[in-house]
Amino acid sequence: MAHTNPLQFIQQVRSEVAKVVWPTRREVLLTTVMVFIMATITAIFFALIDLAIRGGLQAVLGLFG
Repeated sequence: MAHTNPLQFIQQVRSEVAKVVWPTRREVLLTTVMVFIMATITAIFFALIDLAIRGGLQAVLGLFG
């Protein structure tokens, strides 16, 4: 592994950071909203699946009780 001095390292870091394409405020807002929407949809889906499984198990166990 090649060794670089601290000055070269800082120059390399700055040149790499300059290449980064930062998202706009609108892009951040839209992706944040999309994450919340998808999390809500996923939570509702799994809640419904949980209710269905619980109802099915109670029905099956009710036959034996």
